[in-house]
Amino acid sequence: MRRALTSAAACTVAALAVAACSGGASTTNGTPGSASSNGATGGQRYANGKTLTMTLPSDPGTLDPDLTALSVAIQADYFLYDPLVNIQPDGTLVSGLATSWTGDTTSATFTLKKGVTCSDGSPLTASDVAANINFIGNPKNASPKIGIWVPPTATATADDSAGVVTVKSPVPDAFLVRNVGQTQIVCGAGMKDRSTLKNGSSGTGLYSLTSAVPGSSYTLTLRKDYTWGPGGASATAQGTPAQVVLKVVNNMTTAANLLQSGQANIAEVLGPDTARLKALKLNEQDVVAPYGELWFNEKKGMPGADLAVRTALTQALQLDQLAQVFSSGTGSPATGLVAPGLSPCKGNTIGSSLPGYDLTAAKAGLAAAGWKAGPDGIVAKGGARLAIALYYPTSIGSGSAAGAQFAQKAWSALGVQVTLKPITDPELSTDIVGGQAAWGAGFIPLGLTLPSQVIPFVSGATPPKGTNFAFINNAAYSADVAKASATAGTAGCPSWNAAETALFKNLDLVPFVDSTVPWFGRGATFSLSQGSLLPTTVKMLG
Repeated sequence: MRRALTSAAACTVAALAVAACSGGASTTNGTPGSASSNGATGGQRYANGKTLTMTLPSDPGTLDPDLTALSVAIQADYFLYDPLVNIQPDGTLVSGLATSWTGDTTSATFTLKKGVTCSDGSPLTASDVAANINFIGNPKNASPKIGIWVPPTATATADDSAGVVTVKSPVPDAFLVRNVGQTQIVCGAGMKDRSTLKNGSSGTGLYSLTSAVPGSSYTLTLRKDYTWGPGGASATAQGTPAQVVLKVVNNMTTAANLLQSGQANIAEVLGPDTARLKALKLNEQDVVAPYGELWFNEKKGMPGADLAVRTALTQALQLDQLAQVFSSGTGSPATGLVAPGLSPCKGNTIGSSLPGYDLTAAKAGLAAAGWKAGPDGIVAKGGARLAIALYYPTSIGSGSAAGAQFAQKAWSALGVQVTLKPITDPELSTDIVGGQAAWGAGFIPLGLTLPSQVIPFVSGATPPKGTNFAFINNAAYSADVAKASATAGTAGCPSWNAAETALFKNLDLVPFVDSTVPWFGRGATFSLSQGSLLPTTVKMLG
């Protein structure tokens, strides 16, 4: 998802990210990397004291990890904030700030590592961790992570002497330990004054923020006292960058140019520019991510509130062709809301739920619902023309604009007046998720690693009190979610799968393509987990 919505990690291709997406194998100089005597690949050696320059496809808007749903912000925050647990590329949980954990669907306990300090030098306490969980779980704070990292109204208590945090949830969460464990922990100073977190930091991460120029770049400095990373990672590891510059580059051709010229070390690039980067045989890792997802605004009074309209708009699209246009010919058919190979629940939840292309049936369906063509060919009902403002993110490559134009042409043939609205990630957060725009439809990729993470985006509270930005009210979905949530782990997968299918049958959203997104490294090696770059794995090459 580049930067669409949130999960727990962040599928960097998704505009909103909850978690991230599945990562592929790393390659070095076009071939699988092999370790040398100092751990570098391809015969190169690690170099200390260097600066890593990494591109971001859009500005994060805010770096407060509890108040953002953008994957680009979550990726930046990985450098600044540690989670309680880390997720390996294979999906297993390993130590983060917590050394051990236990739990079921309504309770979880985390025992913290000793000796962890914050960027201001203060020790991390169990009370600090509990404060994060309580902030997110309190609906009054309107955190976009509520229902994703922390169930609504869940509370945490702390035993500072034992370093233990206990979480209790009044509503069941089938993946409670994993979800709460992904919370990026803000330290005490930041919790006391959240205004300092928008363009500042207060965390336990490998780096601290030293300079922020919104819209341009963010400069981070290595914390030399950092020793508590996953797998024993520390600031003294060979090749660890002494400084990181996160450079905002909105255009992927520009990002590719910077990488090609050596002015950037790591960049995520989609579209036609990938060919020339692959030809350079750079370090590369691929991410399979949900990419093309069409949402309709079902708010009362909006055209998308009518199932007949949603059906007609979907029938008017040749989804297989849209998929190729949107992904610049690199995509594969979507099979559900979570990236293939990542979801603990297997199976194709889309199946035959979506209607096939049939323009004649689409026109007939609109006519049966009372939409009649006027003299100018635009259909209207009760004097109101069928007008759709179609929003698409600018941060996921040129394919989204091409896909929007494809949809505009198809829907115009149906008699719909379509206005295209390109949108930046911060605008996506405020205008779509925040409910400030009168959007009709949108291409909004959502990054998920668990089926439970979509719940607050497709049910429950609507903006400004919640993140159900499409105003979806699907009783069948909610019923299946209730069954699934009450069962720990994968035992509830049949109900999770049924819930997703209920969304598709009602055309609440239409996933149509996944994409393989390449990450390229020049002068640096790195690893991905859940589709996000792990800062402790970045090593500069000499």
